[in-house]
Amino acid sequence: MPSLPPPWPAATELVGLCFDLVPGQDYRLYPQYTIGLHAWFLQQIGVFDPELSAYLHDGETEKAFNLSSLVPVGGAGGEALQLQRGEVYQWWVRGLTRRVVQGLAVWLRRLPDQVGLRGAPLEIRRVSLGLPPTTYASLAAVSPGSSLSLSFTSPTSFRRRGHHLPLPWPPNVFHSYLRRWQAFSGQPVEAEAFLAWVEEGVLILRHRLCSEKVAAGKRGSVTGFTGQVSFGLTPEAAAHPQFCQLFYSLGHYAPYCGTGHKTPFGLGQTHLGWEATAPLPQPNPQPQLADRIDALTHHFLAQKKRTGGHRARDSAATWATILARRELGESLQTIAADLEIPYQTAKTYGKLARRYLADGL
Repeated sequence: MPSLPPPWPAATELVGLCFDLVPGQDYRLYPQYTIGLHAWFLQQIGVFDPELSAYLHDGETEKAFNLSSLVPVGGAGGEALQLQRGEVYQWWVRGLTRRVVQGLAVWLRRLPDQVGLRGAPLEIRRVSLGLPPTTYASLAAVSPGSSLSLSFTSPTSFRRRGHHLPLPWPPNVFHSYLRRWQAFSGQPVEAEAFLAWVEEGVLILRHRLCSEKVAAGKRGSVTGFTGQVSFGLTPEAAAHPQFCQLFYSLGHYAPYCGTGHKTPFGLGQTHLGWEATAPLPQPNPQPQLADRIDALTHHFLAQKKRTGGHRARDSAATWATILARRELGESLQTIAADLEIPYQTAKTYGKLARRYLADGL
């Protein structure tokens, strides 16, 4: 039976759970295994609360939870694709509303002994409070400081004009937090005025960053950044106490909500503070899938008559993901399940992808 954290107060609105997971043998994970963690988590919630599971899957644009990838304890940073028997790997689950946090509390009381990751079951050795239970009111009252440092421990990116922006540009960073705050806190703020204040008055004091391309989420690839950033304020910005307070509150919110997009699939994991003792995260050990998906996506877009719009890009990314994963030897049944599309649809897309690829050669 896993070791569990003590119950948290009924008024809790945010919490971060850290799972210590141990494989019983060596496993090699496929690069998009976080899809499996996402599916397993939603299935677990669906056993006792199908409505909550459906809400987490299909609900609001801003998701009220996020999940990490598997990170080796004491490792050199970055996620693990090669799991070693008996080693401990951490997996984080965070809830952003009282409803979700209450669901997590129920889940812990009926937690299984293993995380049923496909092809790599992992023993749940312990669950601890990685982030303390808190409320939005408590975050809104945190004490401002002289600067704000954040560490981005998994690839982090923002959507900008149909492309990825792999830079911690202050308006994008704080807009990311503000969207979730507006959606879940019940404490609305003047978004346009605050973001204009960020644009004019928030500075990057120093940074230590690297970028990498990863296969993330259900389809396509993402170019993101990892590392540390310290933000500061101009004297003019510091003279605006209301926005100053929100700036620091959102910084303390960041570890709970994550940064950027695809946070339910492990991207944008964020820690408060400059983790000076941590080495710069290493590049993804299997970049070839992300590179192949990216190259195929561009190829299919060039072959299509209509290349504009989200529909064409999504279609090209889906074809590219199916073909790239098939080239690595994955079964079509597995790919269809991960993409949540019928097997026959995946088969048809795979055939079309091969035909388009052959026509372009």
